[in-house]
Amino acid sequence: SESPTPEPVTVKVGVVGENNEQWDVVKETLAKENITLELVKFSDYTLPNQALADGETDLNAFQHKAFLQNEIKTKGYEITDIGDTLIAPLGLFSQKIKSVSEIKKGDKIAIPNDAVNGGRALKVLEAQGLLKVDPGKGYSPTVADITDNPLELDIVEVDASQTASLLPDVTAALINGGYAVDFGLNPKTDSIALEEVISGSDNPFINVIAARTANKDNPIYKKVVEAYQTDEVKKVIEDTYKGAYIVAW
Repeated sequence: SESPTPEPVTVKVGVVGENNEQWDVVKETLAKENITLELVKFSDYTLPNQALADGETDLNAFQHKAFLQNEIKTKGYEITDIGDTLIAPLGLFSQKIKSVSEIKKGDKIAIPNDAVNGGRALKVLEAQGLLKVDPGKGYSPTVADITDNPLELDIVEVDASQTASLLPDVTAALINGGYAVDFGLNPKTDSIALEEVISGSDNPFINVIAARTANKDNPIYKKVVEAYQTDEVKKVIEDTYKGAYIVAW
């Protein structure tokens, strides 16, 4: 006898931004199992975890592990990552200069103002020899942890979603990969400096699919992860984003 057809179910996934081509493949795969995937789009990073915690969405896929852990620590969310997706390297972009070597004394550099991505941005600037931060602060130093700033750079902290739009007003800006792509920039080809990312299970900047902790073992949600972590999705990411995003599963 034939297996019974699964009951139809809808899964709402919170995402940030408009570049979600890989999810089209996931939708097609899940549709064969009577699972309708609905993307719920948010404009910035401050909203999706609250929506997930409140039950407005079932999953989200917008953040890396370090950001999620900071949200759990500071806001008490009971949210768990259930599958790796990709890495979006943080890039230094400019409309005014072509090289890091052109940055001069007193220049303004925009960075994200959230604790994790702000620290990540400072580490990129440190890697470029522009400043030094307290090594004891690990992945998440703050502007207050800058120990050496020989060019007296003016670090401008703004919401991550605003860093790209600030490019006309600053010498350079550290822009998260997703926002860079939304702004028509490719981190791999358009940045003047790019975060070095090494794929691996301990990389805190691997993006994840997250669920409420109580639902982390939900078999439907596991199917979403399985549908994402396929060669078909990998090909879409590689072909569409051309190095702006790096597959991480």
